[in-house]
Amino acid sequence: MTSIFRTAMGADFDRLHPQLRRRFSVGLASGQACTGRGVMDRIWHGPAFVKPFLALGATRNILVPRAGRAVPFVIENVPYTDSFGRETVSFVRTFDLPGRARRFDAQMVLGPKGDRILDYLGTHQHLATDLRFHAEPDGSLLIRSGAHRFREGVVDARVPELIGATAEVRESYDDAAGRFRIRVSVVNRYFGPLFGYEGSFTATYTDVRRCGVRPGLRPVREEARA
Repeated sequence: MTSIFRTAMGADFDRLHPQLRRRFSVGLASGQACTGRGVMDRIWHGPAFVKPFLALGATRNILVPRAGRAVPFVIENVPYTDSFGRETVSFVRTFDLPGRARRFDAQMVLGPKGDRILDYLGTHQHLATDLRFHAEPDGSLLIRSGAHRFREGVVDARVPELIGATAEVRESYDDAAGRFRIRVSVVNRYFGPLFGYEGSFTATYTDVRRCGVRPGLRPVREEARA
């Protein structure tokens, strides 16, 4: 048994930098969780009309409604089995912005066909998207999202392109600095860049079988639909 990320990427996983391979080997098989701590050099937003949508998403820990520079940052990647029996890895990001910390939550599972990652966003997993993972020639990792789907009760609808967005994540390892570097950009097809952040962090690894999953890390509601 391997990590959900190795399974989704197949042989491409072995082209990643060794430190990225270790970080994305977190899972129930390895028994390891990863915590990254660092600084986001910049958190940015697009035009002013974007802010109300970011503020709405922030009520469910989706995206971040404030901009900032030199913002302390923590990301918690912890594997567990969700209520539907699926191996899940948390991607809970906390940005220590002045006045109030903000969270951006996601939980990732292996897609039904095993060739992609299914990303559930927020505290109630109302939004879901497919993620494609690719190793770049320099050993960095490129992640691209697909269309988002909204799920609530009997509602199961694709988010229209006019109000939807796609995300691109680039993560690499800087050998000279001994740090991971990350750059995230969320873009709407019609309105351009909406939100993003970039910075760096170091990682520590713990035995999840010994430490478990801390309270508040798992979502309030879990969604079964892929």
